[in-house]
Amino acid sequence: MSQQNIPSREVARRVFAGEFNDGSYTFQESDDERAPLYLLLPTGERANRVFLVGTLTEKEDVGEDSEYWRGRIVDPTGTFFVYAGQYQPEAASALRELEPPAYVAVVGKPRTYETDDGSVNVSVRPESITTVDAATRDRWVVETAERTLDRVERFDDEGNEYARMARERYDLPVESYTDAAVSALESLDENDELASGSEEPTPQA
Repeated sequence: MSQQNIPSREVARRVFAGEFNDGSYTFQESDDERAPLYLLLPTGERANRVFLVGTLTEKEDVGEDSEYWRGRIVDPTGTFFVYAGQYQPEAASALRELEPPAYVAVVGKPRTYETDDGSVNVSVRPESITTVDAATRDRWVVETAERTLDRVERFDDEGNEYARMARERYDLPVESYTDAAVSALESLDENDELASGSEEPTPQA
């Protein structure tokens, strides 16, 4: 297959759980039914795919007629929920085999769901789930904090159309994501001090 025929994949955005879960607005940028669906991040960025690393603390098969796995993945700012079933066989298999607690890296697509009371829940439909070590998790925290701070810094730029959208759609203080990023970095120092204790889960081989 020539390079021209290979569809380009959207960049997987690094985002903390706290900000990800505050996102509720999704949109497409064309009327084409195959156009990518984006989640609007409150710091003013669009995300068709996300990249997250955290601790898998729980997993459960919530399917009725077939396997449908739900995983709970925690980072320093909150919790991601991932759901994988027959259409995500590799991710579903990974969740089936993993034993919490385990450090995992996930690439997937944001999905929103409106509850009966009108609120919007956000989850991740994983493309891949892989086990990683503590150093990889720490590196993700640092890089995600940097990306978050960059987005906040650009939030008031006149040419930032996604920041304008975020201001219109969300009534959220963007400074809170700066605080969350700083706290996430500080949590790494605390983990270093506790490394000899039982606070850190043992990564799975």
